[in-house]
Amino acid sequence: MTSSHGSGGPWSDLDRPPLNAAALRRALVLPTGLWTSLDVVTTTGSTNSDLAARADELPEGAVLVAEEQTAGRGRLDRSWVAPARSGIFLSVLLKPDVPVHRWGWLPLLTGVAAATGLAKSAGVDVSLKWPNDLLVSVGGEERKTGGILAERAGEDAIVVGLGINVTLREDELPVPAAGSLLLANAISTDRDTLLRSVLRSLEHWYGEWVRADGNPAASGLQEAYAAGCATLGRHIRADLPGERMLEGEAVALDGDGRLVVATEGGGTEAVSAGDIVHVRAES
Repeated sequence: MTSSHGSGGPWSDLDRPPLNAAALRRALVLPTGLWTSLDVVTTTGSTNSDLAARADELPEGAVLVAEEQTAGRGRLDRSWVAPARSGIFLSVLLKPDVPVHRWGWLPLLTGVAAATGLAKSAGVDVSLKWPNDLLVSVGGEERKTGGILAERAGEDAIVVGLGINVTLREDELPVPAAGSLLLANAISTDRDTLLRSVLRSLEHWYGEWVRADGNPAASGLQEAYAAGCATLGRHIRADLPGERMLEGEAVALDGDGRLVVATEGGGTEAVSAGDIVHVRAES
């Protein structure tokens, strides 16, 4: 497709208009709200890296959105690259006044917020694959349409990045298992509308979580994540640190956000980090 940097200018792909930064700021940066600034850049390497570099000088609530990322990263340093203006690529700077041991809930919180916001604005059922993926159904098949990456930054901050495939077409998918809101028959792919909805949802869930001192049960976060999690109740394979593998049924999410797996030997193990594969049931 034509790049936004080519002779066609920002409207070179009429199906992918640029974001309206001024309108987004008017709608989201409010005196009593969480979001303190919102910037949209045409292109950058990584919004997470850009915000992390300024974490100590910026107040909580800074939002950075890129029309295109050239060095976007997912979990395990996997690359995340998509055509310009084909998705939502954003990072937010948070400085939660909650016990640090509960900060691990932030990627899960972001997943709940994104799924909730997209259900309202795109009319698409979005499910959560533990710990960091957003799934949609494309032709009855589970496809990844979004990912979350949270990283500590500065002295007391965490940067949470969110990438969502919005208008990616089948011939643009990076891998066959990828999807997009367009392919999932979204009722709207207007990125301004989707972005406002996701950020308002994130502000709501973050506020509830902080007011509960990061307690996932008291804030309703643990219940909400479990309700929307496609991993629970599934037979999974977890590729764990140290080249260890675990197989079993994902049965619960514990108070630390870990995935509890019932193993074939009859025991359970709580997984705090790992690459999860949803194993298809034998037909």
